[in-house]
Amino acid sequence: MSRSPRAVPSHLRRKRVLKQAKGFRGRRKNTITNANAAVDRSLQYAYIGRKLRKRNFRALWIQRINAACREHGLTYSRFISGLAKAGVEVDRKVLADLAVHEPAAFKALVDQATA
Repeated sequence: MSRSPRAVPSHLRRKRVLKQAKGFRGRRKNTITNANAAVDRSLQYAYIGRKLRKRNFRALWIQRINAACREHGLTYSRFISGLAKAGVEVDRKVLADLAVHEPAAFKALVDQATA
């Protein structure tokens, strides 16, 4: 029975991990054992970070909407509940964008929410 060379897949696997570890400090970038652990952890952080980014942006949108609402003498929670009762379905991302770039349109929404 012929022998199957196993060097090629393992070299490719190590090469892939070391490429992902590029830019790390110390031995983490060139020692396969340390690089494996560092890359595994970095991928976990990246996964968590993708969830955190959504959370952070939503918080930012809410802050912007709240600040714009208070200029018109309304709180954020009253504004959102007023929009819901008025049947206006606009998400917070768009509301925040309107608050920053289109103050007149946002004012119209505030008037709708208070009515």
